Amino acid sequence: MEKPIIGITTGDINGIGPEIIIKALSDNRILDLCTPIVFSSNKVINYYRRIAVDHQLVFNSTKEMDKLNPKQVNVFNCWEEEVSIQPGVLTEAGGKYAVRSLQVAAQCLKDGQLDALVTGPIHKSNAQSANFPFSGHTPFLKEKFEAKDVLMLLYHNDLRVALATEHIPIEKVASTITHEVLQSKLTLLRDSLVKDFGIDKPRIAVLGLNPHAGDEGSIGNQEQNIIKPTIDQWQQNGHLVYGPYSADAFFAKGNYKNFDGILAMYHDQGLIPFKTLANGEGVNFTAGLSVIRTSPEHGTAFDIAGKNLADHSSFLEAIFQAIELLRQRESHGEYTANPLRRRRMEKERD
Repeated sequence: MEKPIIGITTGDINGIGPEIIIKALSDNRILDLCTPIVFSSNKVINYYRRIAVDHQLVFNSTKEMDKLNPKQVNVFNCWEEEVSIQPGVLTEAGGKYAVRSLQVAAQCLKDGQLDALVTGPIHKSNAQSANFPFSGHTPFLKEKFEAKDVLMLLYHNDLRVALATEHIPIEKVASTITHEVLQSKLTLLRDSLVKDFGIDKPRIAVLGLNPHAGDEGSIGNQEQNIIKPTIDQWQQNGHLVYGPYSADAFFAKGNYKNFDGILAMYHDQGLIPFKTLANGEGVNFTAGLSVIRTSPEHGTAFDIAGKNLADHSSFLEAIFQAIELLRQRESHGEYTANPLRRRRMEKERD
């Protein structure tokens, strides 16, 4: 695989996104693996370079995608206007420019000018607007790339946790869990484990929705009426899908080590044990897209923004994993599935 071009969105300009980008890209050895493009502005990057004083980032500034420097980090200027930067403060501007960075980068990805996308953290309360009616990156990218369905999949080493439901109120979770939803999410999880992680016959665990996985119907009936019948159907079709498991015992007793992928029913059920076990080095991957998108496992962390305290480990891992996922898809015959990307490769060969 030729050295890929990796797009990086800045995230909320008042969060830790710009700082962890600078820290992650300050190690020039990353240029041996990819050509990074940060979708932001010189002014934002320079502001946080003065904060992250122990990390020296040298970059090439550009406004045109055909003027990238493959031997440097590139900053693609998505805006020129003066923007008030207030680290740690939730502002309208923080959301506005986070969305602009994302929209420009996503379009470049769709146009085949990027090979993969790594997204900086945004805050839902200031990112959502009439022009961006999404609860986060995942639903935006689902619509942008016209995916039938997508799956939020977090992983670290051999631990892979996917979510049947994502950013919805807990009171809506039970009604959202249907046979059709579980069928779709299990299909996405199985397909991703095969083509993105190279596991030919993945073992998948499905967690229950209720405490003790319903205790045979005494604490809710979703397990008996929806989850278990779905699992049975998958087993009858020859797939290694098991459960439903009581989430607390499943993780506490280390049963997660016996599976290639885990489907949790809702956000905190999956993310609390995952983040505890991943110890700050997990990666969020959007399965089901025709393109590769990864992100760090954490959010904007306004409480430490602008203090040079942010740990860039998860963000750096997100970059590395975007490259690894590209390699895996190439070996699976899907790296050149994007016709615009394929055309660019053919032009470069000529």
